[in-house]
Amino acid sequence: MSWDCGLRYMFAVPPGLHQGNKCSFLEKEDLSRLEMVQRLAKDGCRFLQNHSKSPEKASEPQSDEAVRLCVRESGRDVLILQRVSSEPPALTALARGGGREEARNRRYVVVSGTPEKILEHLLNDMALDDDSGTTQGKESDKLLDDFLLTYPVFMSTSDLCQALLGQYYTKRRRGMEDPKEALERKQKVLHLVSQWMSRCKDFLREDQHVKIFMKTLYRHVLSDLYEHPALEKELGELQKLYQLHRRHTGDEDSPHRKSKALFHQLSWKENVPQTRSSQRETKEVLCHVYVTMDSFLSMRVHSEVVVQELLQAVAERMGVSQGEIILVAITYTGGRLLLQPQERVFSASLRSVERLHVCRKDLGEVQNPFVDNSEIQQRTARVLSLNTWDVAVALTDVDWTIFDSMHEQEVIYFTFNRHVCSSHTMALELLLQRCNEVQLWVMTEVLLCPTLCKRVQLIKKFIKIAAHCKAQRNLNCFFAIFMGLNAAAVSRLSHTWEKVPGKFKKLFSELEAITDPSLNHKAYRDSLKKMKVPKIPFLPLLLKDITFIHEGNRTFHNNMVNFEKLHMIADVVRLIRQCQKDRMGNGITQKSSSEVRAYIDCLHVIDNQQTLFELSHRLEPRA
Repeated sequence: MSWDCGLRYMFAVPPGLHQGNKCSFLEKEDLSRLEMVQRLAKDGCRFLQNHSKSPEKASEPQSDEAVRLCVRESGRDVLILQRVSSEPPALTALARGGGREEARNRRYVVVSGTPEKILEHLLNDMALDDDSGTTQGKESDKLLDDFLLTYPVFMSTSDLCQALLGQYYTKRRRGMEDPKEALERKQKVLHLVSQWMSRCKDFLREDQHVKIFMKTLYRHVLSDLYEHPALEKELGELQKLYQLHRRHTGDEDSPHRKSKALFHQLSWKENVPQTRSSQRETKEVLCHVYVTMDSFLSMRVHSEVVVQELLQAVAERMGVSQGEIILVAITYTGGRLLLQPQERVFSASLRSVERLHVCRKDLGEVQNPFVDNSEIQQRTARVLSLNTWDVAVALTDVDWTIFDSMHEQEVIYFTFNRHVCSSHTMALELLLQRCNEVQLWVMTEVLLCPTLCKRVQLIKKFIKIAAHCKAQRNLNCFFAIFMGLNAAAVSRLSHTWEKVPGKFKKLFSELEAITDPSLNHKAYRDSLKKMKVPKIPFLPLLLKDITFIHEGNRTFHNNMVNFEKLHMIADVVRLIRQCQKDRMGNGITQKSSSEVRAYIDCLHVIDNQQTLFELSHRLEPRA
């Protein structure tokens, strides 16, 4: 085993030094925090010198960027570390008079390495409770957070469980390790497990490897309590986590398991987000009910809703008699199943159903968007009668319910393991779906309005709703409305836009500037940064940032994990955590009128772009 230390004359190496001899350190304190380095140095491992400069310049101070350590095992690199300072540059410069003080301010962070060595270094560098408030402790916590957020990128949960068990029982090669060192190492492993469970418990409840790991670790800690009584505190915390985990995974009939099974069975029409702060069974679900072949109602209904109740809601929304319509389930093979009035919509017997379709009893469509009739006139009049602030509040309430249930790690699984872990991205996919629905809703309402003056009023109304969404710190819905107004099928209506008053055109331009993609969406990022929390960011752009980091940087270098890439990803992911809660734990909660809420809970959208363009050309034919 050898160490290739990329240090420029960090060591004064006498000529003819052989392996096993001692070498004098010019800055021995630099490595005082690296337990592995100290151990290997005692064992006589080689320190290789960089001969790029003459020895006379050995006393010149080295910048942190120039100092890197490369750990090698069995002839291959397994860990690369870089020296950093825990204090600002000015303070570090003042401390240069005292080598020991400067050394205390220096530490080593991971650049790349194998997953096991990265974990080992993070444990060695971890600060326990006594040091958690120091600068170094905060930096160690941040690196630990980076690891726990991004580990699915480079290792499975099963591998992490095995690695943690291995670290808990790591033994020195020469005899038993010092009891104090063993206790500290075990405490660090348990601290890491506690942090991991508190961050990722929503994702780990159904993982069989985690169940076995928690059970095994709990038994090991219990058996170590006699030798290390100081582990009693950690054992109590682990017991709480273990019992909490068993409560959510051991009961096969628990509401959570039922709701998860329901999602897997009926993902074609509904998603059930699980609120992070509450373990209660979700009572409401989002359901798509098609009323034509290319348009559907996005409805918030009770998870136990029956066909008759769903038909009543559809009839009220579409302005038709409930006795005239029926609910049909269309299977993936194209078959049709007539659902009975008292049959549960979300039953296990409907696994093979692709989507729900409401039609008249003669199997005709409920509404034809190409025919002028009183139903469409009433539709436009109803939208225009709604208070714009109440509409923005209702839209934000739906978005916030989903966003608050979303775990920050969902963007990691969505980018790297979407097809393998689809159940880990429920809330994120639902919020992206909702953004798309709002965009289509804006387009649908404008393009279904046959009267020019009323279309102008609708555009004015949507501009005001977008402004109110921004005021309520809901940039996801704000972007969705503007994408609907700027869609080609709507923006081409030149006669309609000409009639929009100048005041609203000015407001539209000012708000549209926030969506300007130039300079990497600088206007949006500045606006989001100035908003107080809680707030809802534009999720597609956040996913784009992670994708750019992923595509522009290798995940592995020479079979080692590129941890610098994971630092960048973790910084983006943490934005979700920062946006979700303020310091008092409050969310975005406001009240809207029941009429507006009922309307927003049942949006009618056309999801066929060809149909939307046909409606657009029907309103304003091509010249």
